[in-house]
Amino acid sequence: MKNVLIINGHQKYEEIAEGKLTQTFIDTAEEFFLKNNFEVKHSTVESDYDIKEELDKFSWADYILFQYPIYWMGVPWITKKYMDEIFSGGNGTVTFVNDGRSRSDSSKKYGSGGLMNDKKYMLSLTYNCPSNEFDNKDGFFDGLSLDEANIATHKTFQFCGAKPLETYAIHDIFKSDLDMKSELERFTNTLKRNFVK
Repeated sequence: MKNVLIINGHQKYEEIAEGKLTQTFIDTAEEFFLKNNFEVKHSTVESDYDIKEELDKFSWADYILFQYPIYWMGVPWITKKYMDEIFSGGNGTVTFVNDGRSRSDSSKKYGSGGLMNDKKYMLSLTYNCPSNEFDNKDGFFDGLSLDEANIATHKTFQFCGAKPLETYAIHDIFKSDLDMKSELERFTNTLKRNFVK
C-alpha cells in the first residue's frame, strides 16, 4: 500500500478566498486515493502544526499532493512559511543533507543533496488567470508554461530530490460559468495518470 500526504496550502481571506474550492479538490483527491488503496494523511498550513510531526508525515509519504491557490504569482505567504520551516527543519534527516557540492569531489553538483529521492509530488493549483496566458509568447507570462511559471516550488522539491508528477491547474475561478463537474473530472483524470499505472 502506498502513502500519500495531502497538503492544504490555502490561506483564508474573508469573502475573497474562503478555501471552499481548495477543500473540494482535497476531498475529491482523498476519495480517489482511498478508492485506490492509498493510505492518506493530511497537513494544513493554516494551523498550529508541529514541525516534527510534519517531518514525520514527509518521511512516511511516498507521494505528496500539494493543493494551493496562486496568490500574486506564487504560494500564499503562510504556505511559504510552512515550506521554509518544514524543508529547513528536515535538514540532515528528511529533506536534504546539504546542497550537494563537495570540496573533495568537484563533479557533485549544487542541488544534489536531497534525501527525498524515493518520493514524488504533484502540484494542484487554483488560478484566477485564464489558461491561455501560459505557453503564449504574447501572454502575461511571456511564453512560460504553467510549470515554468511555478519554478520556485518545483525547484524546492527538486533540491530535496523529489520527482514531479503532472501538474493540474484550474483557471478563471471567479467566472460565473465555471464548470466544476468538468474540472473535477479533469482533476480525477490527472490523478489517474499520476497515481494509477
